[in-house]
Amino acid sequence: METIVLSVEPRTTHGKGDAGRLRRQGRVPAVFYGPGKPAASLSIDSREFHFKIATLEGSHLIQLASSQPDLQDKIAILREVQRHPLTSRLVHVDFLEVDENKPLQVAVALHFVGKAEGVTAGGQLQSVMREITVECLPREIPEFIEVDVTHLKIHDAIHISGIVLPPGVHAVFDADESVVSVTSLAAETPAAETAAAPAAAPAAAPTAAKK
Repeated sequence: METIVLSVEPRTTHGKGDAGRLRRQGRVPAVFYGPGKPAASLSIDSREFHFKIATLEGSHLIQLASSQPDLQDKIAILREVQRHPLTSRLVHVDFLEVDENKPLQVAVALHFVGKAEGVTAGGQLQSVMREITVECLPREIPEFIEVDVTHLKIHDAIHISGIVLPPGVHAVFDADESVVSVTSLAAETPAAETAAAPAAAPAAAPTAAKK
């Protein structure tokens, strides 16, 4: 997996006022968490983050570039990205330092490839998961995992145990959990709808007029 280089700078002031000032300058407050050390307050360029990271799927290794020696060349992954609920504007980012020699758990995107036999027969492909959690060494994180759905017939499904994972990568979810299936699109026919409708009550016989 390609490592993304991102510029970060230490941040010495805090509070809403400082965060607002940073955003007006095109920067965003961030925090870098490392094992056994205090969290470091940072700021990042919002445009650089958008063009390099925001549009990517799954998990990626990020190499920090900074004038601060303690931050320079540190390897991290995104821990959390906060956005404004109405504008989706980037508000805050958390980075988590990783040890390249220790396995970690990350989310990896699933790419479904091929056209399922059941879809050709009139069914519909239903993706239950768009990504799965895997455990592996940081340098072995897959960019994505391909899942071939060609053989799926109507009512068939692929479970996590059926996904072919790269060497050294292990799924964390329950192996019997379904990730994609083909469902039937058969609609009720007018005859079936008529049969399913309740029978109309017979009309009441007219009452004879009294003499």
